[in-house]
Amino acid sequence: MSSPLVSIIIPTYNRLYALAELLESLRRQTYQNFEIIIINDFGQLVDNIISLYPELKITVINLLENRKHVYARNQGVLKARGEYVMLIDDDDILLPKHLEQMVGEIEGVDLVYSDVEIVNYEWENKMRVPKSRYLFAYKLDLEGMRKFSTFVPSGCLYKKEIHNQIGFFDETLMNYWDWDFFLSVSNSFKVKRVPVASVLYEFSDTGSNQSKNLSSMRKYLDKLAEKHDLGYLPTKNFFLLLEEAEVKNRQASSHVVWDGLPIHSRFIQDRGEG
Repeated sequence: MSSPLVSIIIPTYNRLYALAELLESLRRQTYQNFEIIIINDFGQLVDNIISLYPELKITVINLLENRKHVYARNQGVLKARGEYVMLIDDDDILLPKHLEQMVGEIEGVDLVYSDVEIVNYEWENKMRVPKSRYLFAYKLDLEGMRKFSTFVPSGCLYKKEIHNQIGFFDETLMNYWDWDFFLSVSNSFKVKRVPVASVLYEFSDTGSNQSKNLSSMRKYLDKLAEKHDLGYLPTKNFFLLLEEAEVKNRQASSHVVWDGLPIHSRFIQDRGEG
């Protein structure tokens, strides 16, 4: 069996309905030469969702204990057969042309990432319905990235061989593994921002996004700063940081492609809840 070009890595933990929406978004991709590796971090079994998407090439790794999301991603990378890796959180969504665009943009560079729309959802009949949306689009400023990261890992595409040089994701940094990964990659490889908001990033009032818990993040931010010699970095509210002049000056235009409609997964349809 020939290897896929792209391995999509999805860590998951007890988000069955959101995961089903993500799989539905992957089914709709205009580019299909990929495999999906789901790492279930000792949560509810996902087999009943996987069985609803037989056309997708899905491998599930069921961890025997809860090891958290960074460890889970590393296990996915170890299993990946593709030349390229794409990361995506289990509660985020890729719009239909995202993979096609990322594969087209990575020629000549080592990592590409897109802009995103940050979406605040509310739940209706076990389905996420958009309540509000915020365009997150910023210039690629490598010096600025050392003060505030505008890199969203969900939907990024990179050469798997990068790990041969920089190692795997740093499990000791928890909330800041992605910032650490970007800094490590950009120090030695070519990175590129694609000005299309083709990823929907979940950041809801009722969601469990770990970036909301500021007090628990301080020790990890200090460790990141020490590792990359960044100096003191504040753990402020995310949206307050976006309003600071230095960050606002990095704002950029982007192509917004989402029609604003929710994703109807087969899981909802199968259970008669949609």
